[in-house]
Amino acid sequence: MVVDRVRARRVSGAFDAFFDSVPPPGSAEQAAMELFRETAATVPAYRKFLAKHGVDPRTVQKLADFQHLPLMDKASYHHLYPLPERCRDGRLEWCDLVSVSSGSSGTPTVWPRSVTDELTVARRFEQVFREGFGAAGPSTLAVVCFPLGTWVGGLFTTACVRHLAAKGYPITTVAPGNNKAEILRVLPELAPHFQQVVLLGYPPFLKTVIDAGAADGVPWADYNVKLVFAGEVFSERWRDIVARRVGMSDPIHGTASLYGTADAGVLGNETPLSISVRRFFAARPELAGEVFGDARLPTLVQYDPRSRYFESDEGTLVFTADGGVPLIRYSIGDEGGVIGYREMLDLCAEHGFEPRPSSAELPFVYVFGRSLFTVSFFGANIFPEHVAAGFEQPAVSDWVTGKFVIEVVEDADAEHRLRITAELAPGRDREADADADATALAEAVRDGLLRLNSEFTHYVPAERQLPEIRLRAFEDPEYFPPGVKHRYTTG
Repeated sequence: MVVDRVRARRVSGAFDAFFDSVPPPGSAEQAAMELFRETAATVPAYRKFLAKHGVDPRTVQKLADFQHLPLMDKASYHHLYPLPERCRDGRLEWCDLVSVSSGSSGTPTVWPRSVTDELTVARRFEQVFREGFGAAGPSTLAVVCFPLGTWVGGLFTTACVRHLAAKGYPITTVAPGNNKAEILRVLPELAPHFQQVVLLGYPPFLKTVIDAGAADGVPWADYNVKLVFAGEVFSERWRDIVARRVGMSDPIHGTASLYGTADAGVLGNETPLSISVRRFFAARPELAGEVFGDARLPTLVQYDPRSRYFESDEGTLVFTADGGVPLIRYSIGDEGGVIGYREMLDLCAEHGFEPRPSSAELPFVYVFGRSLFTVSFFGANIFPEHVAAGFEQPAVSDWVTGKFVIEVVEDADAEHRLRITAELAPGRDREADADADATALAEAVRDGLLRLNSEFTHYVPAERQLPEIRLRAFEDPEYFPPGVKHRYTTG
């Protein structure tokens, strides 16, 4: 057996650059072009993909050429070429870890990666821990509350935080996963020995942990808690509520949301600057609508364009990123856009707001979420196909049309709930047996999700899996107007 020394040297060099805080070389445009050339030369599937679209990689000489390369996505790339062919030199074994994500068909998508990919993402965690939480000084307990196992969140986060510890940050990690009882068991034992505690998890799950801990007498205010979120858009009101419940006085420096995906790990992260800017726009919804082009308030993060090169294509985000499967102009269907660093600060200044600049002048990307009729609940993507399975059950199919709208709503206590509004069949009385009908449909939908959606099964706590059902009359003008194309989400 021969040990791959070239691979070992590549990994060693990546660790040296990470430990010495050496940024990725070259400009963002140069990095994107170089990754394209390398991918075209070494990845069999991408060579076939380019040939299928009539592209000779030798003709791609400048950025304008790059920006006309065909977009790739799961349907046009991942589902058409075998997994090894999507890796460099067709060698899946050169990747040392695989993660999976649930797809809209219920079939998992496999994402191979190597330790060098972890180091790229660890730089984003480093920015959060250093600039936001001041973790270069106080001793820190990092509690990973993302699901463990084959899903990307838990193991990837654990690895990245441990890389920070290896770099010299006084961080100790414990990984109970999304096991609420285990989280609340280890915290009182470990937290008193550290100067601050960082909880990392999906927003609604962390709130559930915080509320359950408070009910059990956990002294959150004594632990100097910081919070890292991922996976879902939340309001600034929600941020303030959870910060207050752990005794946090400064949510701008005590919280951070990550923009990530199983496809490429963390793409960007909130910073004190981006949070300040988002809170400014949250208080001015009309201005936010002008800037972001939508009445909704998006997640707003900063990103390093040398490792994650973003473009906007007809209102959706496209990125280029290295990994076990290199992604060139990859679209995951997220609605959003890109705003330059100086452009954002100038825009704020025009409206009388001058936030404190960040140490790194990184551009901004704003994200509304997945455009393909999905919602995210406790970090699980809820697809219409999976919900529809519940509507097709014999116990309910006779009195519903099969049309529905999925929403994640926030109640007065800032709890996130999965709500499904269903259209009743013609002639079905909305009032008669409404409670029994809603219960039967809720159970059918939950059972379908548990059967078809592994993320829902493992991410969403059992006590939150039963959706809230609202019944509307046939052709209800608000949710089911006749004569227009139906949308399964409110976005």
